[in-house]
Amino acid sequence: MFVADQTWFVIAMVIYLIVMLLIGLYSFNQTDEYEDYMLGGRNLHPFVAALSAGASDMSGWLLMGLPGALYMLGFSEMWMAIGLLIGAAVNWIVTAPRLRSYTEVANNSITIPSFLENRFNDRSHFLRIAAGIIILVFFTFYVSSGMVAGGRYFESTFEGDYMTGMIIIAAVTVGYTFIGGFLAVSFTDTVQGCIMFVSLLLVPVMALLHMDDPGAIWTYQLENAYGLETIEPNPDWFSLFTGVSFVTIISNLAWGLGYFGQPHIIVRFMALRSPSDARAGMRYGVGWMFLCLVGTVMVAIIGPAFFGMDPSIAITDQENFETIFLDMGRILFHPLIAGLILTAVLAAIMSTISSQLLVVSSALIEDIYNGLINKNASDQSLKNLSRISVLVVAIFAGVIALNPESGILGLVEFAWAGFGASFGPVILASLYWRRLNGAGAAAGLVTGAIVAFIWGGLPQFGVMDKPFELYEMIPGVALNVIVMVTVTLLTKAPSKEITDTFDEAAKLSKVAIKKDIDFEEAAEVTAK
Repeated sequence: MFVADQTWFVIAMVIYLIVMLLIGLYSFNQTDEYEDYMLGGRNLHPFVAALSAGASDMSGWLLMGLPGALYMLGFSEMWMAIGLLIGAAVNWIVTAPRLRSYTEVANNSITIPSFLENRFNDRSHFLRIAAGIIILVFFTFYVSSGMVAGGRYFESTFEGDYMTGMIIIAAVTVGYTFIGGFLAVSFTDTVQGCIMFVSLLLVPVMALLHMDDPGAIWTYQLENAYGLETIEPNPDWFSLFTGVSFVTIISNLAWGLGYFGQPHIIVRFMALRSPSDARAGMRYGVGWMFLCLVGTVMVAIIGPAFFGMDPSIAITDQENFETIFLDMGRILFHPLIAGLILTAVLAAIMSTISSQLLVVSSALIEDIYNGLINKNASDQSLKNLSRISVLVVAIFAGVIALNPESGILGLVEFAWAGFGASFGPVILASLYWRRLNGAGAAAGLVTGAIVAFIWGGLPQFGVMDKPFELYEMIPGVALNVIVMVTVTLLTKAPSKEITDTFDEAAKLSKVAIKKDIDFEEAAEVTAK
């Protein structure tokens, strides 16, 4: 790598980081009240909500992990992406409109734990405490995995120091989250989502135009060794089923189940202007995700022929081939443009960290401090405490991230399953099952979290491999549902006040979607 190239890369990164901080400052001026800091005043445009949810979800996996896996093994690695795409679409259709209605009807809930407490009128506060603890535990390590990824990105891209890179990336991310809260996170996520989208479509198109024989991308990996001839020809490269067990397919598809319980994603639904915005949000979000996945897949399809037919170029990472997207960008574009494309990975990392920091902050301040310790805290003090908690959580996560060998993908997989298995079934049942009571919700929530933690933790604790090599999401969700339904049916039915609120939320959601009107108009219609 030429020094001149590195200089251009640094210039591109500095431009990008300055833009993120400016967005944070703009959002600060738009954040007057505590609800603005946590939910943007519930006035989020569906386009912003959709790209924010997508960017906070996809992380570096989309730009590095998936193209590398596809490049090596072919379409058999597609099942996770298919599961995530289906899960995202269903989540927007099923969860978003009902949750938007319910969270406002249920005492203006602004976090998932507060929604669960208000949904069941839980005076014991057990649901709120349990949900807050689950968020704190899983997300603190989730945030640290993002910081590790940021340090490694800086290390590989600029040949710099891991610690320096981690501190710079963490500081900027914490900075705009600290200053601007939910709006800053949502706006920066939107910009970051656009960068990822443009980069993932631009790189494969330019790669095809660069090649002498573009048609070779469909046959090269079938007939030739590639990856510096370390990967054997694979006639089944384009097969979804060859060499993949049924358990593996089911486990990868099960990632889609996780969407229903990811606090940093579903909180965007709570911030929509109205339930009717969910329809537009689904089109934006799923469309964005689908096209990004198409770009990722095309990078992997083009890769064997692109690098194999030109001996003068090679993929930097010859072990996992996770730099294939970055290497294509470096080869195809002027260093400044390549630097901006490289920021797509940085954008994916930062968008995930910022969203998670805000959710952890909300668990600490809204759900534990304001919900249980000081219910009379002023708006200004809550905003200030939320900002402080963002900083504290970031420091704690940074301490964990001091070890560059921390397992990024393992932690992400673990946390995704933890949230999906604990929150997912409970959130869906809360929105659609009128009979569900607080005891059943609490039992299901705790059961799902414990099962996912133990099942997924067995290999991490050095006890044994995962039973049947099955992703912990599946047993976690299954046992959550069984326990939740059993406890609910064996205990007292919810009060009339709770069921009346359920009916009101359901009616508001249906009216708003059917008539395509905002929340206030829907409330007026249902009141007549």
